[in-house]
Amino acid sequence: MPVLFAVSIDWRRQLWPRFCRLFWLKSVGTTLIMALFFAAYFHVLRHPAYPLTPMPLTAVDTWIPFYPPALLIYASLWLYVPLPAALLLGLRELLAFGCWVVGLCITGLLIFYFWPTTLVPHALDRSPYWGFDILHGIDAAANACPSLHVATAAFAFFWLDRVAKHMNTGGAARALNGLWFVAITFSTLATKQHVFLDAAAGFALGTTFAWLSLRRRRLLAWETWRHGRPGIS
Repeated sequence: MPVLFAVSIDWRRQLWPRFCRLFWLKSVGTTLIMALFFAAYFHVLRHPAYPLTPMPLTAVDTWIPFYPPALLIYASLWLYVPLPAALLLGLRELLAFGCWVVGLCITGLLIFYFWPTTLVPHALDRSPYWGFDILHGIDAAANACPSLHVATAAFAFFWLDRVAKHMNTGGAARALNGLWFVAITFSTLATKQHVFLDAAAGFALGTTFAWLSLRRRRLLAWETWRHGRPGIS
């Protein structure tokens, strides 16, 4: 029991130094990537190359009802996706994360441009519910498949799991990571922003990019980095 407690304290002591490491590069890089992504996203949204293809519904879409509180989980993606980068120690792995996530977004945008998709119109009026009018203005019903919400969440999940493993966080923290990812995926269906096929395609896209980016990736270990930082204990 004392050993387990010591391990738990050790990974928690890593959090602040990891967040502070390359802080300005992480902050500016994340902001720049998001700004460029949304500029490209809205351009593709307004100027697709071909007519929109409606995405068919499946049984899963009828099983999951509209659940307005899921909007909060849906919005948490913007906190979740930058989290792996915030915890990285090495410059090389940080740049790799950024380049791969940019590649993921570009791939999704190219799919949206050459195979634009949309949701089948439904009679559900979401406007009385808080936040959905803003969501509708930002994230319209087009650019549906693959769900980049799910794709980027899947990519972040695998990277965050790798970081958590290196931090020796234990099973509870890694399970929480998995639960957060599942909740975000569920929220895309519960808010009726996507259908099941969108989410499945997004998961396949995000998982593919995560596997390619992590298959031979070695992260800078805490002990290696701390060796040159005697003030960290």
